[in-house]
Amino acid sequence: MQADLRAMAARIRPGMRIALPVDYAGVSMAMTRPLIAHGAGDLDLVCVPTGGLQVDQLIGAGLVRGVETSAVSLGEAGGAPRFNQAVQDGAIRLRDATCPAIHAGLMAAQKGSSFMPMRGLIGTDVLRHRDDWRVIDNPFDTGGDPIVLIPAIHPDVAIFHAPMADRFGNVWIGRRRELAAMAYASAETLVTVERIVEYNLLADEMTAAGTLPALYITAIAPAPRGAWPYGLWGEYGTDTDELIRYARAARTEAGFAEYMAQEVPA
Repeated sequence: MQADLRAMAARIRPGMRIALPVDYAGVSMAMTRPLIAHGAGDLDLVCVPTGGLQVDQLIGAGLVRGVETSAVSLGEAGGAPRFNQAVQDGAIRLRDATCPAIHAGLMAAQKGSSFMPMRGLIGTDVLRHRDDWRVIDNPFDTGGDPIVLIPAIHPDVAIFHAPMADRFGNVWIGRRRELAAMAYASAETLVTVERIVEYNLLADEMTAAGTLPALYITAIAPAPRGAWPYGLWGEYGTDTDELIRYARAARTEAGFAEYMAQEVPA
């Protein structure tokens, strides 16, 4: 189960649907450059439920065909420049969603259902532009009560970063249940971690409730500070200055290429 970054990146094939987490939940930035070097393109990204730097860099590298998300930004550093340019140019297919809709799609997948019903989308422009979502009358109400059906989201691969895993393949995700939802819904789950511990995380009462069992994990690679420049809960904070530096550089295609050619600090 334990692998290195290049071996994990090599599992990605062209045309795959990849689930990536929100910036505060453990983004595996350590996997971004290996994925770019591997070069598998035509990827469809599912942001759970929003995207940021990793999504922007994969788009800038020309690997992305489509993005399903409720937002893509660099937070305090502003907009995501390569994403914004790609949308403006029509270079990627954007499937606009909401945070609850993305979670509903993943929940449907993990429960083995074809869809999950939601109500809050009725009357929104988001619903009007999603031809894969369906509005039906509530079958349990005879008075005409419309409800939206969100189709199950089945990613081929989920990729995220976590503080630790144990030598048995269990991964501690703490309160970040969106990571569990990604893993449950995906065919494979690739995880980078700060460290590997020798004891069984599921056998320890202090960590068991926040541990994702090895059953849902395909491969794990140690990658200290693997979320940088994002922070990782309980480990280190976000390097906002670096995000701003990237945002400024990546305003142009040449600036993006120059930034990505630089070596990542250890």
